[in-house]
Amino acid sequence: MSVVAYLGLGSNQGHRAENLRQAIQKLNEQPGIRVLRASAVYETEPFGYVEQEAFLNMAVAIETALSPEQLLDAALSVERVLGRVRTIRWGPRTIDIDLLLYGTSSVSLEHLVIPHPGLSERAFVLVPLRDIWEGDALPGYSQTIDHYLSLLAEDHKGVREWGAINWEIGSDPFGS
Repeated sequence: MSVVAYLGLGSNQGHRAENLRQAIQKLNEQPGIRVLRASAVYETEPFGYVEQEAFLNMAVAIETALSPEQLLDAALSVERVLGRVRTIRWGPRTIDIDLLLYGTSSVSLEHLVIPHPGLSERAFVLVPLRDIWEGDALPGYSQTIDHYLSLLAEDHKGVREWGAINWEIGSDPFGS
């Protein structure tokens, strides 16, 4: 049985766009994961720990046969391959991959919570997610993405469209 899941990706170290492109490719290469759609890329100011460079953020929709925990393990494996080192909470990173939604499931484990905590309060996650979302109300929430963005009107202005990444192998990665 497969499920459509949504992942949030972010990078603010090195070649940010290339980090995102490689992360999508590596996710798509994982057994049990097929990338369906990718959002535009948005540049945003850092969240939490603000003494760092701006992020490029995006979201991808995937089809997966993996369980939520297996999907988390696959995402963490891709982060490690791309040089992610966890030192400061919300600190600089080559790549960050967050499991935002997993079908209509809710998961509450010590190391994994779905829907992602704070999803409805982060414009830098909601704006890219809106690009690829195929539904009405978010699972685990009672409202639509647009409703939550309307509550974040000021934060929403800090999410600037940067461009797009063509992650498919053999394509021009930055559409030039």
